[in-house]
Amino acid sequence: MKKGAKQKRPSWDEYFLKMVDIVGSRGTCDRGRSGAILVKEKRILATGYVGSPVGIAHCDDVGHEMHTLTRENGTISRHCLRTAHAELNAIANAARFGVAINESTLYCKMVPCYTCAKTIINAGIKRVVALKDYHATKQSKIVFKKAGVKLEIINKNIESYKDQ
Repeated sequence: MKKGAKQKRPSWDEYFLKMVDIVGSRGTCDRGRSGAILVKEKRILATGYVGSPVGIAHCDDVGHEMHTLTRENGTISRHCLRTAHAELNAIANAARFGVAINESTLYCKMVPCYTCAKTIINAGIKRVVALKDYHATKQSKIVFKKAGVKLEIINKNIESYKDQ
C-alpha cells in the first residue's frame, strides 16, 4: 500500500463471508466443504461446517453415503447423507454451549437446503446471507419469504460439485 493511501475495509458482510470459507475448510465431506457463521451485533456466536456427527466416521475417511432423490418433476439429484450441513451444525453448536441465536444473521457458502431453512426459521434467525445459490432452493426461498427471513444472495451463480 502506498504511503498515505487509505485501506479499503471490507463491509461486515464481506468480512463474515470470508470467514465462512475458512470455517468450511474444516469440512469432512468433499462434496461441499461449506461453512456457516451465526452473528449478532457484529459478533460471532457460533460456527459450523459440513461433517459427520461427533464420533462418527467422516466421508473423507470412509467414503460417501450417497442417496438418489427423484423430484416430482422428474429431475434427479444425488446427496451424501453421512454428514450434517454447516448451517445445522452451527445451530447445534450454539445449542450445545447455551448460546442464544434468536434475531441473529447466518452467513453461509450457499443458500440452505429446505431442511436447514426450516431449522433456521425455528431457531429465530432473521437474516441469511449466502455467497452463492444452490441448485435445490426453490422451497427454501418460499419458506424464508413466508416466515419473514431476509435472504440475500451475493453471487447468483449456482454452486456445483461432482456427482450432483
